Amino acid sequence: MPEFPLPITQLALLLGVPEGALRTLMADRDDEPGDPTLVGLTVEEAARRLGIGRTKMYEYVSSGEIPSVKIGSLRRIPAEAVGEFLARRYRATDFGAAA
Repeated sequence: MPEFPLPITQLALLLGVPEGALRTLMADRDDEPGDPTLVGLTVEEAARRLGIGRTKMYEYVSSGEIPSVKIGSLRRIPAEAVGEFLARRYRATDFGAAA
């Protein structure tokens, strides 16, 4: 069974479910983090990396704030563009300007 970086015992207590049932549910999700070697991300993968919704990511792509390319009928976002976007946003905040 994979290890989870969460206090499963405490979560189970808070949710009022048996710890074993919660661990089984989490393992059965088959929720893989994705391939970190990908250089071109789908809009959904890029959104997940930033922790935002797919619709918001499409807004950033449409406005050109996050660059993307078409490969055939597929839209891909360069993996490094996600980090660059976040760095630009950080620099634009008071936190980035104060540093």
